[in-house]
Amino acid sequence: MGDLDAVQDSVHQAGGGQASGDPRQMKEIKASVLPHLEHLFNRHAGPDKKWNRDQVIAFLHHVQADKVSDPSANIATQDSLDFQGFLHYMTSDAADALAPALDNDVTWPLSSYFISSSHNTYLTGNQLSSDSSTDAYKNVLLRGCRCIEIDVWDGDGSDSESSETDSDEEEYAEKKALRKESRKERLAKHIPSSITSRLENTSLGKKLEKYTSHESDKGATKDTTKDATKDATKDTTKDASKETLSPATSNATSVPDASSDGTVMPALQKTSSPMAIAVEPRVLHGYTLTKEVSFRDVCEAIREYAFTVTDLPLIVSLEVHCSDVQQEAMVHIMNETWADFLLPQSEADCQVLPAPGDLKRKILVKVKYAPPKTGPLAKLPSSSTTASDKDSLPPKAEEKPAKPPKIIQALSQLGVYTRGITFKSLAQPEAHMPTHMFSLSERGVLEVHDKQAPDLWRHNERFMMRTYPSAMRIGSSNIDPPVFWRKGVQIVALNWQKWDEGMMLNEGMFAGTGGYVLKPEGYRGQKPVATTDNAPPAALDLKITVLAAQDLPLPKEGDNPSGFNPYVKVELHTEPHDSELVKQSGKAKEGEYKAKIKSKKGVDPDFKADVIEFKQVFAVNPELAFVRFMVKDDEIGHDDLAAWACIRLDRLRRGYRFIKLMDKNGMASKGAILVKIELKLS
Repeated sequence: MGDLDAVQDSVHQAGGGQASGDPRQMKEIKASVLPHLEHLFNRHAGPDKKWNRDQVIAFLHHVQADKVSDPSANIATQDSLDFQGFLHYMTSDAADALAPALDNDVTWPLSSYFISSSHNTYLTGNQLSSDSSTDAYKNVLLRGCRCIEIDVWDGDGSDSESSETDSDEEEYAEKKALRKESRKERLAKHIPSSITSRLENTSLGKKLEKYTSHESDKGATKDTTKDATKDATKDTTKDASKETLSPATSNATSVPDASSDGTVMPALQKTSSPMAIAVEPRVLHGYTLTKEVSFRDVCEAIREYAFTVTDLPLIVSLEVHCSDVQQEAMVHIMNETWADFLLPQSEADCQVLPAPGDLKRKILVKVKYAPPKTGPLAKLPSSSTTASDKDSLPPKAEEKPAKPPKIIQALSQLGVYTRGITFKSLAQPEAHMPTHMFSLSERGVLEVHDKQAPDLWRHNERFMMRTYPSAMRIGSSNIDPPVFWRKGVQIVALNWQKWDEGMMLNEGMFAGTGGYVLKPEGYRGQKPVATTDNAPPAALDLKITVLAAQDLPLPKEGDNPSGFNPYVKVELHTEPHDSELVKQSGKAKEGEYKAKIKSKKGVDPDFKADVIEFKQVFAVNPELAFVRFMVKDDEIGHDDLAAWACIRLDRLRRGYRFIKLMDKNGMASKGAILVKIELKLS
């Protein structure tokens, strides 16, 4: 596959909203669908087999619930409409079940938006043994992702001191010893037993056991004299490299100044240090068997594709595990590669976060904050750490002496509006910095919500928060993003390499939006001009009549269409309500309702107007509720997914509509389902 084909495939793959935003014109109507449209047209047609203008307007307003300003209004200007004209309307975007995204208001502060986000972006598969690749960055950026993650480690062969050094000498000694071990030895000591036990009988588990046991035995027989000589050599080289590229003395990695017109000055010049140039940082998932990719290559891929599908700002979340020297190299590479996209540093700290519209075509570096040695923020206790926040939970309220920052100033200063702060409590001093961002695991957010729901809500109205999947999700499965959006979390990072419910819901949220969605009123802080609170959540009645479908994708390539027995399953994702059960199937889990119709045969099935209905579902916020349509193959045992669509409730159109389907891998397909949608909020 060529580069152009790969780009086209990524653009048409769902997950970040880009694919659903692309119009998909239907080129033909199959025999299973045509009789339903003929029946609908003839019910309203006169003896001349046409609709007059009044009939067209009545159909659009009373059946389709369209407004005159909608794209369908152009047929209302015609004196009459014949069946061919009606088919043209039904196969156009005007009859799509997904309403177009409204013009995005990008004038609110960053904290007022949900942002389409990726977790461990560099991985192509599972969390333990898949490859790291620049193609993964290209893929998610072309699909509409606006927050990506890079885990950065010292370059292979780097002899620099790790930035994970600690004031505790015993802990420092252990970590220094770890750096002398191979990656496989480190893997043996750092993968939790709860994970290795789950992998015990798998091929990956056997491979892991072989590596770790072999390397551990091998490490025990090393010649100590040789090690001592090698260490002495390393120390000498290390000290020399520090003199060449010291944060305190080198000007090579200072951030470029901004000119008076706001443009960024030319990127940094390369230093004369051969050590810094020869050994550059790398990107990988630490203490696993995942293969690495160079940090420079990742930065170059980001530069090329960051603004291909949208000009809204891109947040790059750095997890830094590097020595000071390698952090200097990171700063150099980013300034050299992203010079035109980085923000100029401001001498004064901002009091209000800027709006996405003011940051177009800018890369926002999210990195752990290292307080300056002087100035008003220097008195704040340092919460910075370069170790990953993976699976961190709110620690007990116990003050410890402040430790020296582990991020160098040159790198920390790149985080202009997105300063990573380790979470201790919602009352810690840094929680009032407008530019701070807390990162908590899924479990961490839920624990804070259980104990401090009002405080969490108020924090997320004005300040940024990011959440990510548990490290126990070794297969790269995803969290349920609406659960966290409803708590005001702006950045819900998902594993885009895994196709599942979480990614479908992400597509439903961000369809056609450029990766930024303004939170509902009541979920965001106020602008200088106050806005009214949004209406309280409503009770929903939703009735979906499934008429027919055409061109359904098969679950597996090469399957025989005659053996395909598709049915449609509908899930409503909304706020939980304990007292209500749904007719047909009841609740599947908290806040989710499910129902399905009977199966038929073939890729062009007639579903005979089978009905799915959800009655009196309470506490529904249309901007945070989703309707997920899935086409599955009715089989003995597991029913394979063939196709799907996910639509946010406030964008689900009423009336006779076509639901345009994605295949099981999230690629846009020719498949479509003809439905009648009746929706009432009261």
